[in-house]
Amino acid sequence: MAERRPLTARDIKSTVEGYSEMSDEAFARRFYSDRTELIALGVPLHSQRDEFTGEELYTLRSENYFLPELKLEEDELAALQTALYMLEGQFAYAEPLRLALQNLALGRPGFDEEPTEAAVRIEVRDPDYSAEMSGRLTKLENAISKQRTVKFPYYSIGRNVESERTVNPYALLPERGSWYVIGFDHDRDDMRTFRVSRIRGDIRFATRRERDFRMPEEFEPSEYRGKQEWQFGEIVGEAQIELDADTAWWVERMIERGSVEDGIFTTGYAEIGYLAGWVLRQEGRARPLHPPELVALVREGIDRVIEAHEDEPTKPPRAAASRQEVEPLERPAGPVAPERFGVLQALLAFLLAQCGDSTSGRIPAADVIERFKIPPDQLDDHLQLLNLVNFGGGCYAVYAALEDDEVYVEKELFGETFRRPPRLTPLEARAIRLALEFVGPMIAAEAHTPLERVRRKLEETFGEFDVEDRPERQAVTEEEQLIATLSRASTEHRLVEIEYTAVGEETSVRVIEPHALERELPWWYIHSWDRLDRMKRANLLDQTFDPRPELVPKKLSDASTARVLSSPVLGRWRVERGALPLAKGYALEDLRFGSSEWIVGEILAHRGEAEVIEPAGVRNEILTRAKRLKRELGRRPTAAKARR
Repeated sequence: MAERRPLTARDIKSTVEGYSEMSDEAFARRFYSDRTELIALGVPLHSQRDEFTGEELYTLRSENYFLPELKLEEDELAALQTALYMLEGQFAYAEPLRLALQNLALGRPGFDEEPTEAAVRIEVRDPDYSAEMSGRLTKLENAISKQRTVKFPYYSIGRNVESERTVNPYALLPERGSWYVIGFDHDRDDMRTFRVSRIRGDIRFATRRERDFRMPEEFEPSEYRGKQEWQFGEIVGEAQIELDADTAWWVERMIERGSVEDGIFTTGYAEIGYLAGWVLRQEGRARPLHPPELVALVREGIDRVIEAHEDEPTKPPRAAASRQEVEPLERPAGPVAPERFGVLQALLAFLLAQCGDSTSGRIPAADVIERFKIPPDQLDDHLQLLNLVNFGGGCYAVYAALEDDEVYVEKELFGETFRRPPRLTPLEARAIRLALEFVGPMIAAEAHTPLERVRRKLEETFGEFDVEDRPERQAVTEEEQLIATLSRASTEHRLVEIEYTAVGEETSVRVIEPHALERELPWWYIHSWDRLDRMKRANLLDQTFDPRPELVPKKLSDASTARVLSSPVLGRWRVERGALPLAKGYALEDLRFGSSEWIVGEILAHRGEAEVIEPAGVRNEILTRAKRLKRELGRRPTAAKARR
């Protein structure tokens, strides 16, 4: 690009240090691999054959490398900064997000200021986050971008077996608080969805080829979004469920794959047992009509809950024998690592910007380490790699060296060419999209707000920015409006009148003091920790309130606890969520709850496979409610019977 003329592969080999020492055979392999990687990163190389020599001539135009000018207003940049503060810490994609924002804000103030007031008020937590999970996401992202087949040991929790799987990974999908990888399963010769947390051990490439597969044109990630528990897998039937009016509106808002007409909820199902559990969780507000198997499972589930709680509590078995400590199969990695290309291009732009109008400069090494999250012992390696690659045709853009506690930089002739923001990589674009999805409703609740404007500018400016595999904007409009109202009320200390429906209760109108918002994926909560998806409306009132310093925004800080014993049928699912494994496949856990309605619905949904051991009051409450539900479902005429 700096040469501004077509180059042959021979020219590139002779002028780029990393290639010049290679044999012709090694260079050919590496050159075509790097060219493919650049194209995959959205940096297209134009080639044409020389009519005299027959050699390929390669050209990289600056408009194909740099982003068109992206003008971010101060409030838009602040909104992006707020998104970064909210997600950093327990967001696997925080580092690519940081690099993407630094590139987009090149030449503007960085992200070193203190967290904004909005970031302090809201906490976003990913319950599945762990260093091990982030390492797996890094490897899968790498395999998806390079279209490489992977192998990994996978635990099929339904069959309770672990087996080696060979998969072409097509996409990563965050759904209902968990990460899934979607791809073609060679062992099953079909498309499959794998929960990333159930991958055991190392993820490795299946071959040494540069590319193993091509993404099918008909593959659409959006087809896998918005599924409920009973919809994962091959759909085997369709169910009809009668809903109360104050539940029908909630189902219409929250369940994308299904329809509600005249109070009848129609949904496809892959696993009817999960659907029966969902019906029971509604405590009489949902009544199964079809198929007969669903009706029978609901009735059987109630009987088993009653049977489990009628007599004395079951004595839990002893704790399972502790597993032997073994050497981990993979070294736990940090959050999803940015692509090498993304780190180098951001580092190059930063060093050039620090030089300013001078031809050289010195930068404290600590500033570079902090800005790019580079381990101190790896900084010199990054600088050497930058010197090797350097993005200059026949001439360095910069020369950088680590001298004591400073980075010495010399800017060369073509350095100015590389001071504009380069094109975002797919991983950086994905990080921005996830940030918009996870926190966007909070700070971009309406179309005219700053982050929504940023979204539109990104779509217009960065043609490769993929925003199509997120939920439809209309589907979350009501939730975003609620969040906007509550956020404004929290900022202005104003009371809010809400219409709220809790499971097992009639719809009620309340007046609340909204102190803080919290997001524990996939739900939003408002202090005092009501779930927003259960709010039908929220009206901002003129009355104000004084903030209560004694109220610490921590979900369920004053919660009660119930000790729950899970049967061998349910036990392994609960162990996956942190329960204590017991002998014979049982599991024991302490469930914290803020209201009896929640714990009753939770136990009912397990259809007799979970029993509250203590306290006795909660156990008796579940028994009473289960008996009442059995009577109501037995005598209450359904819409289908009423029409006959």
